Amino acid sequence: MNFTYALLIVYLTSPILTRAALLGAHNVHYLEQDETYKFSPPPYSNRQLQIFCYQGKPKNVIHIWQSVLLKITHPTDNFDQYDGPTPEQVHQEYLDKKYSWSVNLFATKSKNMKLNPFNTSCIGLDSRDAYSVNLKVIRIDLWKVLCLVIGVGLFLSAPTLSHNTIFHYLCGVSFGICASFLILIYFISRIFPRKTLMYGVIGAGWTIVIYFLQILWDNLKVIMSTYQIYVIWYIVFTGTLSFILCYRWGPVENPKTKNLIKWTLQALGIAMIFFSSHYQEAAMGQIILLLIFTYLPRRWVMPFKRYWKKRFPPKITPLSNDEYYEQGVRETAKALSELREFCSSPQCNQWKTALKIKDVKRFASFMEGNSHLSDEEILEYETSIRGELTDDSTESEMSEDESS
Repeated sequence: MNFTYALLIVYLTSPILTRAALLGAHNVHYLEQDETYKFSPPPYSNRQLQIFCYQGKPKNVIHIWQSVLLKITHPTDNFDQYDGPTPEQVHQEYLDKKYSWSVNLFATKSKNMKLNPFNTSCIGLDSRDAYSVNLKVIRIDLWKVLCLVIGVGLFLSAPTLSHNTIFHYLCGVSFGICASFLILIYFISRIFPRKTLMYGVIGAGWTIVIYFLQILWDNLKVIMSTYQIYVIWYIVFTGTLSFILCYRWGPVENPKTKNLIKWTLQALGIAMIFFSSHYQEAAMGQIILLLIFTYLPRRWVMPFKRYWKKRFPPKITPLSNDEYYEQGVRETAKALSELREFCSSPQCNQWKTALKIKDVKRFASFMEGNSHLSDEEILEYETSIRGELTDDSTESEMSEDESS
């Protein structure tokens, strides 16, 4: 009986002992900032699982745009990768794959990975070849800052962009370039017979399509460099066809559709702000401040603005004589141009305006682009200016004589 109990205890504790042996100190490596670990497997040995972990730091506002980059330098792609928050979960994933017949088509493998700087992250590597792992901490990730700036700009400019014709054309052309493969799927679907079984086959085949799209995304750089001419012609053809269709149907005119576009852009901007930092609480605080700044009623903001102007009044810089003259000429020409445009527009009733004007001929001359002043008025103005200058010079000479 004692021997039977001993065997039972060994049988029950053997997985724990095996896991503890595999997760020994020589297989789990905790990397620090700018640390590089080089692994060289012994010759004629089996593949060994090596687990690399990064212990996250406490959350702090000064680390809001911090990123942790884990770079794997491997001569080939002949290695297996396992991700998890702890070494135990990484090892469990390794065992599940090793002792199962399932094939995961969506397993990702990358040599450059961004880890969460505030959580513990582990990466398991299973390879026969030698490789090295480097951990780099980026204190201020410029890509995250750029994502935040673009998100805020997109959210604030959404009302303007939703009514912009050029933006509508750009979105239509971009969507046509990216979604042109849907036309191919449509023609292929016309070939299959419309039966319930075929719909199931097509639905199940989407997993293979997604798998090939994942391979395409992973090798996008190679495709762009190898088949550059074909990619350029594809973009030119689909872009031109999309522009023709957008021009034929015209930009969006329905106000409800414009509101949907505006809300979509704002949601996209909020998503970019949220994912611009691993510090999700701080990102949510930025979003709340942006929403308050955008949708807070003006009557609630005006008392604070008045108090601010009263507490810190703006500095007023007086204009010089030359600046005053230039500003007067510029603003007068601008106002006259706007007046001509209004009088030529359908909003102005020219006949009623002509009845209210004493000199219709002078008004017609002004509309044709001539000066709004007559020769007598210009002469009178120049005479008054000269008189004022003469009086000023006389007063200055008399003051100089009195002082002398």
